[in-house]
This record gives sequence, structure tokens and C-alpha cells, in this order.
Amino acid sequence: MKSRYISLILAAILCLPSSLALLACNEGKADPNAEAPPKTVVEPDLDSNNFKVDHPEQFPLATAVEHKAVPALNVTGVVQPDIGRAVPVISLASGRVVEIKARLGDTVQKGQLLLRVQSNDVSGAYQTYLKAENDERLARIQYERAQTLYDKGAIAKSALEAAEDTAKDAQVDLNAALEQLRLLGVDKDHPSPIVNVVAPISGVITDQQVTNAAGVQGLSGPNPFTISDLSYVWIICDVYENDLDALHVGE
Repeated sequence: MKSRYISLILAAILCLPSSLALLACNEGKADPNAEAPPKTVVEPDLDSNNFKVDHPEQFPLATAVEHKAVPALNVTGVVQPDIGRAVPVISLASGRVVEIKARLGDTVQKGQLLLRVQSNDVSGAYQTYLKAENDERLARIQYERAQTLYDKGAIAKSALEAAEDTAKDAQVDLNAALEQLRLLGVDKDHPSPIVNVVAPISGVITDQQVTNAAGVQGLSGPNPFTISDLSYVWIICDVYENDLDALHVGE
């Protein structure tokens, strides 16, 4: 046992110089922080003559000043006419378009001719007028005859009242037929199958749904034109959710 302890002590003594040599090597290494380059120091220089650039005219010098800018929000949107200022142009007669006097984007005045329509509605309305005129003339003659017979005691008062009522009904029918011709823009003395469609208001044509030789339906869509007053318009924008906090009612 004693010889074993002696061997261990000798081994420890032999290893001791190696450990000391290793420590000595570690102490000789340089510090990494000491080898780093020196810290950069910026020296301010306000003299513009010390700066040389190509094409100095492209870089004019200006004094920095305070400027209050209003926050802006970039969005996508469209400009639309105010629906309360847009009036459709309606054709009162159905038929075929024979001439167009205006186009999309034109500025027109109230009463200006926009298009002409060849319509069978005119002939029908004129025939109704002729029939109503004949019926009214016949009813008036019969009423006048009944008035004469009643004055001479040849007929009863009830017959006179019936003739008077028939004459009044015939006059109503005649007035309605004349009004229909007036709405279509037809002269009863010089009837024409062509109906003129004019602008109801002054403004800009913002919609066109008719072309040459196309058909139009009276008092039904699509309307041939839409005229809008563009002095007041709507701007409809699409805003992302993340930007809603930048908007407030009334802005």
C-alpha cells in the first residue's frame, strides 16, 4: 500500500510542471478588446465648401424650417353624380331610334333635342283622336237636337239629360286624346310618326343606353339618357379597417 501512495505522489509531481506551463501560455494571449479598432468619432463641419459632389446644382441648399402638414389618407374611390341631381330622359313613345343628337359626356340645355324616335304609338294616338273628335261632334249635334225637341215639348226632360250626358262624355274623351297627342309632341293638324325626345333639364349626359337604329320602350327602362348636374358630386371611397380611426363623421 505504501508503494502505491508513493507512485501517485510522483505522478502528481510530474504533472505539475505541465499544468504550470499551460497557465503560462494562457497568460501570454492578447485581450480581444484591445485589438479592436478605435471608436469612430464624427466631427461636425458646417462649411459647405468642404464637401465636393458631382453636379452640385442638383442639390440646392435650403434652410430647414418647421412646417405643419395635415395628415393625409390615401384611399381608392370614384366620383359619382349626386343621385338627387340626376334626371333620366324618358321616351314617352315606343319605337325605333332614327337619329341621335347627343352623346355621352355632352353638355346640353333644357329643351334641347336629344333623339328622334319613329313610333307606331303616334298613329294609334292620332286614330284615337279622330274617333273621339267624330264622337264628340255627333254627341253635340244630338244634344242640340234634343234641346230643340225639348223646347217644343216633343221629348221628355230625361231624354234631354241623357243627350247632355253623352255630349259631356264625348268631350272628355276628345280632351284625353288631344292631351295624348300633346305629350307625344304631335301636332293634330300635321301629324308625324316621328317623336322628338328633348332634355328635361340642363346638365351633362352621364349615361347613355341607346344607339342608332336601336329600340326604345315608352315609359320603361332602360332610359335612353341620364342628365346630371355636376356642380355637386359625391366621392365614394373605400377605407381599410386599420385606417378607420383616422376618419370622423362630418369630415
